[in-house]
Amino acid sequence: MLKGKNIVLRPLQNSDLDFLFEVENNTKNWQFGSEKKEYNKQELLDYISNAKTDITVAKQYRFVIDLNSTPIGFIDLFDYTTDSAGVGVIITKDHRNKGFAKEALNLLADYAFVILDITQLYCSITKDNLASIKLFTSCGFELEKEVKDLQYFIKLVKKLK
Repeated sequence: MLKGKNIVLRPLQNSDLDFLFEVENNTKNWQFGSEKKEYNKQELLDYISNAKTDITVAKQYRFVIDLNSTPIGFIDLFDYTTDSAGVGVIITKDHRNKGFAKEALNLLADYAFVILDITQLYCSITKDNLASIKLFTSCGFELEKEVKDLQYFIKLVKKLK
C-alpha cells in the first residue's frame, strides 16, 4: 500500500468487483486502453485473484486509487522489465480534475524508481486527450516521439549524484 496526502494506492480486493466491472465495461473508457471488450463478473473475479501475483512474474500490476476507503480509479504498471514499465491511469468522472490522478502518478513513479529500481516509465496518449497529456507532463513526463495519432512520453529516474 502506498499512502499519499489524500489517497492510497492499494491492491485489488474482492470487494472491488462491482467497481472494476463498472470501469472495465464502460465503453467510453475503451478509447484509453488496449482492451475493448466486456468482461463478466467471473472473469473479473479471476483477474482479482491473480492480481496478487508479483510484478516480476506477471509483468503488470494494478493499484486501486482509494479515497477515504472508496475506490475512485486505477493506476497500472504494465510491460514491466527490470529497466522500464508502461503506466496507465483512469479516474472516475466525478473525481477528475481534483489532483487525485497527479497524486497517484507521483506516488507510482516514486515506487517504480525507488522500490522496483527501474529507470524509465512511459505512456502513449492520443493527441486529442489533452487532459492526460497535461497530467503526464505535469508529473515530469516528456514527449519522446509522435506516431500517427499517438504521442509517446517518458519519465527517466533522476539519480542522486
